[in-house]
Amino acid sequence: MSPTTYDLTAYSASGHVTFLGAGPGDPGLLTLRAVEALAGADVLIAEPDVLEVVRVHARAGVSTPALTVVDEASTAAGIPAIRDAANLVMEAARGGKRVVRAVTGDPGLDGGAGTEMLACAAAGISFEVVPGIAAAVGVPAYAGVPLRDAQGTDVRLVDARTASERCWTEIGASDGTVVVSTTLETVGAAAGEMVAAGRKPDTPMTVTVAGTTTRQRTWTATLGTIAQTLKQAKVLPSPDGHQSVIAVVGERSSAAQRDQLAWFESKALFGWKVLVPRTKEQSASLSDQLRSYGAVPHEVPTIAVEPPRTPQQMERAVKGLVTGRYEWIAFTSVNAVKAVREKFEEYGLDARAFAGIKVAAVGDQTAASLIEFGVKPDLVPSGEQSAAGLLEDWPPYDPVFDPIDRVFLPRADIATETLVAGLIELGWEVDDVTAYRTVRASPPPAETREAIKGGGFDAVLFTSSSTVRNLVGIAGKPHNVTVIACIGPATAKTAEEHGLRVDVLSPEPSVHKLAEALAAFGTQRREAAKEAGDPVTRPSERRPGSRRRRTT
Repeated sequence: MSPTTYDLTAYSASGHVTFLGAGPGDPGLLTLRAVEALAGADVLIAEPDVLEVVRVHARAGVSTPALTVVDEASTAAGIPAIRDAANLVMEAARGGKRVVRAVTGDPGLDGGAGTEMLACAAAGISFEVVPGIAAAVGVPAYAGVPLRDAQGTDVRLVDARTASERCWTEIGASDGTVVVSTTLETVGAAAGEMVAAGRKPDTPMTVTVAGTTTRQRTWTATLGTIAQTLKQAKVLPSPDGHQSVIAVVGERSSAAQRDQLAWFESKALFGWKVLVPRTKEQSASLSDQLRSYGAVPHEVPTIAVEPPRTPQQMERAVKGLVTGRYEWIAFTSVNAVKAVREKFEEYGLDARAFAGIKVAAVGDQTAASLIEFGVKPDLVPSGEQSAAGLLEDWPPYDPVFDPIDRVFLPRADIATETLVAGLIELGWEVDDVTAYRTVRASPPPAETREAIKGGGFDAVLFTSSSTVRNLVGIAGKPHNVTVIACIGPATAKTAEEHGLRVDVLSPEPSVHKLAEALAAFGTQRREAAKEAGDPVTRPSERRPGSRRRRTT
């Protein structure tokens, strides 16, 4: 029997659709399969609420047709028109594209993705489904409200906007937990429906808005008191009443234990808008750490890094590395590593050029940058991560064991002479080379400058005296309600000279210790408010004329 030859033209020309659940809002809730699918997408069609969550995982140049259409009619009504997603999806797939259709929550439970799947099936377009964390599951978990107890309570999911009279009757006759999807302005009406159907007015109820994001806010009440609770909290009436909420109702939904279980909203810096005035390369890991404390980092570069005005000295030094001129090379910053690496790439060199040369790094971050380059440092300070700490561990020159007595020190144009003087005292010759220049960055956008001066930020982290001077120079002085955190005494002194009140001082000259110190300050502030019986607020909510609006 001879093998059959297949015509694959039509098969290879057809596209493929992935219906993907992006979760309820927290970018960290995307699954590994979702990230993989996004990386291979040609076209990304996403709900407006999750577009920014998923787009960061898509490749550069991916097409992102908008689902919302701004026209005269929708602008007048204040509601954007929604394009026919099914047609958009199938049009792209028929063109042979790999399409990712991203929806909020889970495609099988939230929204109308099922209709779009049926349309693809009818048109003969292949598709797959990548489940996501449904809002009805993820939001209560972040609000500290378990849906089941040890007795295995029944759980029912209800969309109040489409629930029938029969649905409400069944809920009223049940003692199970009910998870209700509704809006802020209609949650009181949904509670009334349940009471009218037979649920007791004193049944516990929690309502969460902007769940799993740093704008999350949860109220605990009962079916009979939720409307009054929202009114007393001054969130209703509000133009933001159309926002979606997840409400959990039930005697056994653990609402009474929420003060012990609310792990997310009780993070040390939950919802704090923290200004990080550093270069973008330096701020990434610090921003990640701040997010782990619940903060919303806002990176504002105050220092720009540029090549030296005369590159010849740097060029000679790099050539000297290759020809064996140096015994040591000392890196005092991530930027110094970057400058040498760029010069290496310019000459077609790589990490192998460091063979036979001892490498020193001033601290863990600089060492991590070297390791990323493929170079494992021989020396990192065992104590203080500074030039002084590096000198404490640096060996003196020994003509017996050290065939070469010279050190290459690539550094910034404004670096101090501490390390140079110390190395000379230890018997070394130093080639002190300007590898890069630090200049003041351009001013941030007007909106950011107004937020800095007007108290829109809850805290600012100053990691050097230059960040203080440059931030004040390009954006103005932070408002007096803003918490000022400084990396060390010298930075704190500069801040005070600029009229700033220093609230937090890092115990060590480390950006990560500085972030830890700010988190400890936030925890202490939160506990003090709770002990005094006061509401827990952010520093920016204390400025004159500010309104408590954590739901937007």
